[in-house]
Amino acid sequence: EGAVLAAWRFEELKAPAEPGKEKPRVQALELIVPGGTRGQLNREVRDGLAAARGANLARTLQSRPGNVATPTHLAEQAREMAEAAGLEIEIFDRAALEELGMHALLSVSRGSVEEPRLIVMRHNGGRAADPPLILVGKGLTFDAGGISIKPAAGMEDMKYDMSGGAAVIGAMQAIAEAKVRANVIGIVPSSENLPSGSATKPGDVIGSYGGKSIEVINTDAEGRLILADALAYAVEQEPAAIVDCATLTGAVVIALGHQAAAVLGSDDRLVSELEKAGARSGERVWRLPLYPEYRKQLDSDVADLKNVGGRPAGTITAAMFLKEFVGDVPWAHLDIAGTAYGDGALPYQRKGALGVPTRLLFEWVRTRAA
Repeated sequence: EGAVLAAWRFEELKAPAEPGKEKPRVQALELIVPGGTRGQLNREVRDGLAAARGANLARTLQSRPGNVATPTHLAEQAREMAEAAGLEIEIFDRAALEELGMHALLSVSRGSVEEPRLIVMRHNGGRAADPPLILVGKGLTFDAGGISIKPAAGMEDMKYDMSGGAAVIGAMQAIAEAKVRANVIGIVPSSENLPSGSATKPGDVIGSYGGKSIEVINTDAEGRLILADALAYAVEQEPAAIVDCATLTGAVVIALGHQAAAVLGSDDRLVSELEKAGARSGERVWRLPLYPEYRKQLDSDVADLKNVGGRPAGTITAAMFLKEFVGDVPWAHLDIAGTAYGDGALPYQRKGALGVPTRLLFEWVRTRAA
């Protein structure tokens, strides 16, 4: 797993190296192990390769710039992966989203000429009657903040705002490759968030697939809007559990830096499973609370709730917003804004896209299915 992760490079946008100046590539890896362990080793190698290849797919998708990795491109890449891996896939375009009533996702996309997409991938590895595990990933392919525009400095990194979606696509590939015996659904809402004359404005009140009205205080808090519709759709699939992941808040970087993602959730068992999966995969998480008192920060005078809760506890109030759309289903949220991309401090990482939390998601599903 570590070797495959370390061998990954993103060079597809560079001119080919001159003859004789190509960087060396690892062609083979030989493992020497004690006798009598080959069966177990083969299983572990299979799963390790699946996890690493899934993470590398996520890293490649993350690394492509916004003029390449549009929502349409992300959907096409997911379809290509799904067809190769034997997954079922359904992709909803703007017309289909309008028919469904996914008003929150559509509202985020209004400022862009690029159409939004909802990507739904299915791995049918369990019994037909088994409720699915659902992975939801934010696929914001470029986030300028909308009318609440971001500062120019560092905005180029906002191509990474689809890291949660990339991780879910990578995890679904890994799950299929490892032939995990569980029913798993991967859902990726995808959009751009740009300012224009047609963009959603601060103060607008929008609808949502879950039926709740939302006062948009800040258009740069858009990830929770597209996730709200995806989560409400996920609930309709009658899952055993839902885990979402997103580069959702800058506040999580203030709280945890770049060493761990935040995990918040409605179900103690599920959160504990994710903590253990994070420790085993090396993609660590740290739990933050969801005390009911935080919900008050989302109260709106004109709608069912507003999309930001002010400066205090920003990561928590963002998760409280998502919690409004999952009903009673066991649910957990991973805020990966500090861990999805960075300088690559570990030997198997490189600067830029890190693929987090692809391997955590795969490990959680694999363990849950065992």
